[in-house]
Amino acid sequence: MATDFTRLPLRGFQDALHVVVESPRGSTVKLKYEPKLQAFTLSRPLTRGFRYPFDWGFIPSTQGPDGDPLDALVFWDVPTWPGVVLPCRPLGVLMVDQKKRDAQKGERERNDRILLVPVNAARADGLTSYQNLSQREREELEHFFLAVVHFADKDAHILGWEGPEAAERLVQQYALKED
Repeated sequence: MATDFTRLPLRGFQDALHVVVESPRGSTVKLKYEPKLQAFTLSRPLTRGFRYPFDWGFIPSTQGPDGDPLDALVFWDVPTWPGVVLPCRPLGVLMVDQKKRDAQKGERERNDRILLVPVNAARADGLTSYQNLSQREREELEHFFLAVVHFADKDAHILGWEGPEAAERLVQQYALKED
């Protein structure tokens, strides 16, 4: 029997948030988990020359304003592969506003990206907040997220960063209620 990764538990060992990897670090395509197929599918190739700087995926048992699980970027120095579940702690949230899918003229929606680090990433022990990243690193991540959707007609705008507490609030706000 296949697993619906979107319905995995929100949290695991020591209350760490689960992140399901869709597109691993270095990937040149955006992969997307499709619950109806219970498989990872190709969403689109990234703009030529771009690669995911870190593992990209979602937080299971959540549903954001766009109808998908909350987006997650796992800040660490190694790639995994699609379907790996990483226990993580939040560093912050990059707030993003974009054109709403199937939108009427001018309708927009939030599509924030939660920045996390695996709880067992020993080389990242000192990271407690997005503010531990250099200004350049944060700006590069902002640029990456704008550039990779440039041709996808999403008209994304960066609204700013907030810390780990805001990321936790976002997760709680969009956590699915248990049946």
